[in-house]
Amino acid sequence: MGIPGSGLAKGLAVTLRTMTRKSHTAQYPDAQPELPPRTRGVIGLFEENCTVCMLCARECPDWCIYIDSHKETVPPAAPGGRERSRNVLDRFAIDFALCMYCGICIEVCPFDALFWSPEFEYAEEDIRDLTHERDKLREWMWTVPAPPALDPRAEEPKEIAAARKAADKLAAAEAARAEAESGSDGNGAAS
Repeated sequence: MGIPGSGLAKGLAVTLRTMTRKSHTAQYPDAQPELPPRTRGVIGLFEENCTVCMLCARECPDWCIYIDSHKETVPPAAPGGRERSRNVLDRFAIDFALCMYCGICIEVCPFDALFWSPEFEYAEEDIRDLTHERDKLREWMWTVPAPPALDPRAEEPKEIAAARKAADKLAAAEAARAEAESGSDGNGAAS
């Protein structure tokens, strides 16, 4: 067997060695962590882009998004036109006590109204306070970082290439029409 108390001596030796080394632990409230770019924290709402299509709430696997709206009638844009109705957002809330941060709501939003914010300090003492309304979600929108710059060597997205091609075709048609008009004005004046 061993000497009585040798285990205690070994344990105290480990403690002494550890106490004399520099600590690698960052004391969180005093020292903020360096977050990687595009960190997922909470979800920010860009309310101006929300059309109340309800896709985010329908696709949420946790059913933690609450949306209320009402319809408003919009007068016709031109005389003789017809009135239209549109949805107006009354309430947009996310219950972060239920949210599992899967990001499905952000992916399915066709109007880019939801974004990941790197904000992570939103703890509450009462779980009922983790349901954040649109005012708080709008505040987090201002902490969303700008998207990363495109790689200059990357292939141009198909949508942009198609739009550029259509714009070039339209500009060429306009130039040809303007040239034809100026050519006909010159010929008509000479006759």
